[in-house]
Amino acid sequence: MFAPAMARQIRRLQLRARRAVEDLLGGEYHSIFKGAGLSFEEVREYQSGDDVRSIDWNVTARMGVPFIKRYVEERELTVLLLVDVSGSQAFGTGPQSKRAIAAELAALLSFSAIYNNDRVGLLTFSDQVEQYLPPRKGTRHALRLIRDILYFEPKHRGTSIRTALEYLLKVQRRRAIVFLFSDFADVGFERALRVAGKKHDLIVVRIEDPRESVLPAVGFLPIQDGESGRQRLIDTNHPQVQAAWARMAARRREEFLRLARTAGSDTIDVSTDGSHLDALVRFFRRRERRLRRR
Repeated sequence: MFAPAMARQIRRLQLRARRAVEDLLGGEYHSIFKGAGLSFEEVREYQSGDDVRSIDWNVTARMGVPFIKRYVEERELTVLLLVDVSGSQAFGTGPQSKRAIAAELAALLSFSAIYNNDRVGLLTFSDQVEQYLPPRKGTRHALRLIRDILYFEPKHRGTSIRTALEYLLKVQRRRAIVFLFSDFADVGFERALRVAGKKHDLIVVRIEDPRESVLPAVGFLPIQDGESGRQRLIDTNHPQVQAAWARMAARRREEFLRLARTAGSDTIDVSTDGSHLDALVRFFRRRERRLRRR
């Protein structure tokens, strides 16, 4: 059972996700994600316009006229949401934290999957796997996922993307569509990301707050690491401090994009400034154009 306030928030998120699916994404979800393979449907007599490469020569020899084998795409997909719930995900200088942004995007993707009769699952992680909900169908299951992304209380505050990816590779043997939500403030996960990128259709979603790339000039400002709890005081008015802060943010982004390319994964950069749905729609449309050119 959901508490009344929790139920209202989840319901609002469900309605927003449904509107986004219907108004923004349309049929793009279905067009950019392909099934796991082909399954045999039937053998039938050749008709004008059929691909001659599909002729079944054994049946043709027996029957004396051309027959073809027909295959159909196995449309049912498995979508897995890997969501970072470490301490740094509670950060946000706007109306929403990184974790809230991840929850909203995960809701949209969950309902996109459910409306297309696909299965969706959830893996939340800190520096360990906090929770794993195997992929299933149905609105009730999707609502459970959203509730846990929003309200699940992790036991740890650190981050280990490697641990999450290694767990994924153990529990999900068949190819799946994997969305990995994190700010990627972590090291040592490069090899695991490359392996996951080869095994699955991997999309990495990097969530950043504007203040992590542009430091406002507000004088001396105490900052605290959301995972270690360490604090320090910085002079935000100092031009060199602002420049160093911007350089560090640019370097982090460049390293992230380079790693994603070597892993063969798609990327979505989103911000807590309220533009996250636009970023997801741009990704869908960019990927659809790329598939059309193939």
